[in-house]
Amino acid sequence: MEDQDFALFIARIKEKTAIDLSQYKEAQMKRRLTTLRMKHGYTTFKAYWDALNSTPRLLDEFLDRMTINVSEFWRNPTRWAALEKRFLPEILKENRNPKIWSAACSTGEEPYTIAMILDKLGALERSSLLATDLDAGVLAKAANGEYLDRSLKDVPKGYIEYFNQRSNNFIVSDKLKRAIRFKQHNLLHDRFEGPFDLIVCRNVMIYFTDEAKQVLYHNFAKALRPGGLLFVGSTEQIFSPSQYDLETVETFFYRRTP
Repeated sequence: MEDQDFALFIARIKEKTAIDLSQYKEAQMKRRLTTLRMKHGYTTFKAYWDALNSTPRLLDEFLDRMTINVSEFWRNPTRWAALEKRFLPEILKENRNPKIWSAACSTGEEPYTIAMILDKLGALERSSLLATDLDAGVLAKAANGEYLDRSLKDVPKGYIEYFNQRSNNFIVSDKLKRAIRFKQHNLLHDRFEGPFDLIVCRNVMIYFTDEAKQVLYHNFAKALRPGGLLFVGSTEQIFSPSQYDLETVETFFYRRTP
């Protein structure tokens, strides 16, 4: 009965929000949602669903807790150094007006990191930079561009100039804010734009089932131009990338083959 209760909850959430929880690893997702359900005193997912369906505040909280919102500037600095020193300069040689997508961007640290690097390379104003996430709440935080100092611990000294300090918080410059188009997007449901020269999707795929990952890697590859790059997280190495029309060019960087 408990499994049926959870399965019906998943079906109702998909019908209402187009979010398919069955594409996430079940043990992790069920544990997170059970904790949230019990916090509010609901003994079954049926009772919790009835509350979500009638209380917008609870639904907003559910959507926020369901998504994974952990990010920081220059997370895994050596990988960002590779993007700055090698891959973005190569992209800019191929295309003066590159099109870039930061997928599952959370609170915006990654697209702002990309924007800073592009500006240092003199290419920000002629680049198209899209940043998307499922959670409208984190997108609002991203567009606001205000961060605690701990989020900046790996920012290189030469890039601190892009922030204005206000007490213990740091606010990204208006120049960077204007350069990014933030948009709500469901990776498992919505159409992908493209073709992109670079797609950055890091530290999100680990929460999806293997079947969902395969679909997403195919879709990411299709959204890249031939020669375009996919940049993934440090725990998300793609095995047998050729099945997705990708090839490994450096650790966690994959190129779309012709």
